[in-house]
Amino acid sequence: MEFNEKLQALRKQKGLSQEELASMLYVSRTAISKWESGKGYPNIDSLRQISKLFGVTIDGLLSADELLSAAEADNKEKQNKIYNTVFSLLDTSCVLFLFLPFFAVRNTDTVQAVSLFALSGTAPYLKTAFCSVTALIVMHGILSLILQNFHHPLWQNSKNKISLVLSSIATIVFIVSNQPYAAVFLFCFLTIKTTMLIKGQ
Repeated sequence: MEFNEKLQALRKQKGLSQEELASMLYVSRTAISKWESGKGYPNIDSLRQISKLFGVTIDGLLSADELLSAAEADNKEKQNKIYNTVFSLLDTSCVLFLFLPFFAVRNTDTVQAVSLFALSGTAPYLKTAFCSVTALIVMHGILSLILQNFHHPLWQNSKNKISLVLSSIATIVFIVSNQPYAAVFLFCFLTIKTTMLIKGQ
């Protein structure tokens, strides 16, 4: 008997619905449904809770191959959490544009580096574009940090892609508007994010 069949049988023996079991394990009903349909395995902490709840050993729940798959899935989940945190922190750190001299103001003979707050002599539409892309990136970073434990598939599959798109747009805006410091700063972040996404595949 496979793990998904064992879990379903144990749940029904206890007279529990998927919602009730999910509440007892502090996971979503979707997670229980996924486990029972054989589309995934619980992480190690959830396996311990299931073992304790139903009075069975983890070895009794999982075969050797399933245990290996569960460990791999757990490692993948931990890696994704680290990646998501790094993405969120990189995005949030763009708030530094407001306070540090990442923008160039060109005078007759000199170029002065200023913060976004102190940026003057730039066309209003450009300053609006700078503020808008910076605000969107920072807000996305904060939202990603707040929703770290929100496991909706649409959000999980799209948040890092949204981060990449926003960073790419901002980098292009800064390059086109001849703001090399801000563009290089964001391009470095973009390179880190792209490398992490490729490694995570």
